Amino acid sequence: MKTAKIIVMLFTVSLLVVTFAAGVRADTGFNKRTVVTFTQPVEIPGQILPAGTYTVELYENFGDRHVVRIYNADRSKLIATVLAIPNERLTPTENNMMTFSERPGNSPDALKAWFYPGENGGQEFVYPKARAIQLAQVTHETIPAVQTEPATAQELKSETIVAETPENKEVAIAEFIPTPAPETGKPSTALLLPQTGSQVPLIALFGLLSVSLAFILKRLVS
Repeated sequence: MKTAKIIVMLFTVSLLVVTFAAGVRADTGFNKRTVVTFTQPVEIPGQILPAGTYTVELYENFGDRHVVRIYNADRSKLIATVLAIPNERLTPTENNMMTFSERPGNSPDALKAWFYPGENGGQEFVYPKARAIQLAQVTHETIPAVQTEPATAQELKSETIVAETPENKEVAIAEFIPTPAPETGKPSTALLLPQTGSQVPLIALFGLLSVSLAFILKRLVS
């Protein structure tokens, strides 16, 4: 009876360790944290980022709208909280990819979308209404827009999203469904943080625990 209790206890501890390890990896993968270096100024919703290194991550996901946060390189300062909608690529890439709406002259390119390595789905950035109207006419593209941005993450949850067309018309966002983007986006010069871990470390951990359990059982019955 004592041996059976020990077996149950060891199995429970092993299960808890494996479950905890799996949970940590899932949480790390959600925010898609990426460190990216821009070699020239870049426009994001609400402001111009000087050339430099930044940390970009998915803060919250509300289905048809996402909140993205941009920090300085070491995440010690929050620079912007911006709204995004889903965007799809034809094929995923192995590297971090950011696409831009090119601007004439010496104006900074406007950041259009961000795609995490290995994923088809990405984040298309939503610009303040007045700026979206300007971008739509200059780039000849439909630009998603909100009335108020920058805003807090809480405000972005309920902010109405529309789409501004090159013809200076406002349409419901439901009419603007992003199609897979052509493979013409500029890849950013990026320093990627470790991506979500594979199952190999977890399998190795479980194997080690199994061997330890077998050894203990052998000592108990001998």
